[in-house]
Amino acid sequence: MADKAMTEQAFFILTALVGDPRHGYGIVREVADLSDRRVDLRVGTLYGVLGRLVDDGLVELDREEPHQGRLRRYYRITEQGRDALAAEAARQAANARTATRRLRAHRPAGAGGAA
Repeated sequence: MADKAMTEQAFFILTALVGDPRHGYGIVREVADLSDRRVDLRVGTLYGVLGRLVDDGLVELDREEPHQGRLRRYYRITEQGRDALAAEAARQAANARTATRRLRAHRPAGAGGAA
């Protein structure tokens, strides 16, 4: 995942896992909170992205606990996942700085003057 841009869902899932391990529903709630409800993870999407993150070594299973007759799986971010998240955050920040500089330099006439 290091050689291509990370999806928004993967970015927020990794961000949600920084700190404590979480189970699926906990990840969904945390992603909604972190993204100000812009990212609406459905269960199928969550587990598809989690599967890819596990396959890539960015997330791993922390533990399984019984809950209402089913196993609740908790996931945690790996060191490789932290590194990938940090790299993606830096990439996004650099892109935002570039766009902001460009917008300030090319402000249309009558739009509040020069920056």
